[in-house]
Amino acid sequence: MEYEIKQHEKFRFIEEGSGEPLVLLHGLFGTLSNFKDLIEYFRHHNRVLVPILPLLDMDILHTSVVGLAKYVHKFLEAKDLRDVHLLGNSLGGHVALVHTLKHPERVKSLILTGSSGLFENGMGDSYPKRGDYEYIRKKTELTFYDPKTATKELVDEVYSITNNRMKAIKIIALAKSAIRNNLGEELNQIKQPTLLVWGNNDTITPPFVAKEFHWLIPNSELHFVDKCGHAPMMEVPDEFNAILHKFLEKLNEPATVSS
Repeated sequence: MEYEIKQHEKFRFIEEGSGEPLVLLHGLFGTLSNFKDLIEYFRHHNRVLVPILPLLDMDILHTSVVGLAKYVHKFLEAKDLRDVHLLGNSLGGHVALVHTLKHPERVKSLILTGSSGLFENGMGDSYPKRGDYEYIRKKTELTFYDPKTATKELVDEVYSITNNRMKAIKIIALAKSAIRNNLGEELNQIKQPTLLVWGNNDTITPPFVAKEFHWLIPNSELHFVDKCGHAPMMEVPDEFNAILHKFLEKLNEPATVSS
């Protein structure tokens, strides 16, 4: 299903459904299509918003995790969003973490899947090899447990980005920013209920990263998904949606008072 891209001030985004806001942040090579199953499911339960992050449109000085987190904060302000369930995949998870640390008052819960912020394997030392389609195809396939998830359309999109010199420079700047911006010493400050959903076969942010997040974030719960790589919401959407729905429902259950 195609969703309308809306415009408010300088922000472009998808907005579907009503209820508590669920804001989705895509990763470095992420597109809105990464979240299509998630949007389709949760638009019946939540007000789902997906801002198009300006990964390749910011000036090089502000092309960083912190720069993106500021952009997200301005988006939430512009849309007057509060009590947000903030979900991020890969670099989007990292941005969600930085935003939550700086502006905890707007975030009701945090959902991370394949998030950077502690450790990640990038595209390798030789990345990006401009003009080498086969190399990009193989690297894109490594994102997933099942290589078929890396459709030709997805590979073409990554190839077009890496084959543009300025875009490639900004991708490298963001990747280096993510590596430098290690949040290990700050994660214990996050008080929001946090859901971690991780692929057991994630080679970019391997399972030990999820366990470290779980250990460092006080109020967190961790779910591993088998036969799944770096993007569970794409590879196993039904399982991902079921885990997330249960988590959100639990947050809204009335507290029991013992007599």
